[in-house]
Amino acid sequence: MGKVLEFNTRLRSQNSLEKNAKVAEVHDITEARQEILSRDRREVKRTILTEFVGAFVVLPEKGLMKVALYDISENGLAFELDMLEGAFQNGDEVAMRVYLNHTTYFPFTIRVSNGRLIEEESIVRHGANFVKGTMNDVALHHFVKFIETVSASLKTDTGDVLVSHIS
Repeated sequence: MGKVLEFNTRLRSQNSLEKNAKVAEVHDITEARQEILSRDRREVKRTILTEFVGAFVVLPEKGLMKVALYDISENGLAFELDMLEGAFQNGDEVAMRVYLNHTTYFPFTIRVSNGRLIEEESIVRHGANFVKGTMNDVALHHFVKFIETVSASLKTDTGDVLVSHIS
């Protein structure tokens, strides 16, 4: 048979160590860290989304209405409408287009999950989820990954490298 361990002796020595040990206070910073990372990531995404791509919602029998993309993630996006344009209702399915230039776009469908009036900016901000299983799921996935990747290395042009005259 193998080696026999004496549990009573081991238990007594463990208990005496615990009595002499000072209790250390543990602080969980995970939530605070995630909030900071999320806030930093969103600021960068907002910059690129509002200045880099054009977004429109498709209104049946009316045409395209320009919206401002506010934020984007794997599951959905937030967009803003001018307060005077109205608002979508929770649960509305809306066709959306993201334009990469004046004529090239890819369409997808969103489902509005919330809307809130931001009076000081005169806008209605809508949160929406991507409707899965519709057209362009793959393109949309890659577009979101592109935005996330590019936004990690964005720089702001301060105009310091402009050329005034070439001869």
